[in-house]
Amino acid sequence: MNRPPSWIKRIYIVTVLALLVSGLAQMPIFKRYYVADIPGLGWLAQYYLTHQIHYIAAAVFMALTAYVAVMHLGRWNREMRVTVWGHARNLLVVGIIVTGVLRTLKNMPWVFFGPDLVMIVDWLHLGFVMLLGMLALAVLVAKGKRYVAKA
Repeated sequence: MNRPPSWIKRIYIVTVLALLVSGLAQMPIFKRYYVADIPGLGWLAQYYLTHQIHYIAAAVFMALTAYVAVMHLGRWNREMRVTVWGHARNLLVVGIIVTGVLRTLKNMPWVFFGPDLVMIVDWLHLGFVMLLGMLALAVLVAKGKRYVAKA
């Protein structure tokens, strides 16, 4: 096997799409640009709903990331090695998770982040997500490139 099972890829894609849509809805660009006025898309303007979707998808994303990390360290590393593209993606995913956890912590009543730190964490989170998207497009365009290769 020179890559993880296909079910992992499917869950990853669905989860990232859910995170992307719900994350964009948090900004709230769907209401601002009248996307939420399209029949059937009104839920995109409901902040608390998209907030919950984002948290649930983030939990799935972190669980999937932990599963893949444990499986790679335990078994897959004999069959596959992580490429440069894979290391870049791993760093971006760690950055997204760390900044996402910090964004969640700032919502807790006993945690206080100053406005500058909140802005830095928000911009880093958005920046890591944008870089991950650009990396995914680069891997897609550079045919034959993969995140993992045969060991």
